[in-house]
Amino acid sequence: MSTAGLIATTGKRKNAVARVRLQPGNGQITINDRTLENYFPREIHRVQILQPFQATGTTGKFNASVNVHGGGEMGQAGAVRHGIAKALLISDAAFRENLRKETLLTRDSRVKERKKYGQKGARRRFQFSKR
Repeated sequence: MSTAGLIATTGKRKNAVARVRLQPGNGQITINDRTLENYFPREIHRVQILQPFQATGTTGKFNASVNVHGGGEMGQAGAVRHGIAKALLISDAAFRENLRKETLLTRDSRVKERKKYGQKGARRRFQFSKR
């Protein structure tokens, strides 16, 4: 979905879904109407989100406006990273090789396994008593 330089994509990770809108600009990133530093106070999450820009050499060339919901901090950061990578690919198909090499286009499909009946958790059983 691209209209007048605006690229809209969706990124997902665990239970988090990020709707990313990318357009040419000065590198400003807003997440849920807050700055990147304000929304993600941990450095590791900010580095993870900026990874697609660094892999393609487009740091400071695009503005990103992101709406993200669901999941926790790590899942949301991964969803934003996935959405930005997909948007950069739409902006220039030549970025595919660099993004693929960093595995930024692959959706991380690992999610929490559901709890089963008759068990304490997904895999954990109740304690077995022989006598």
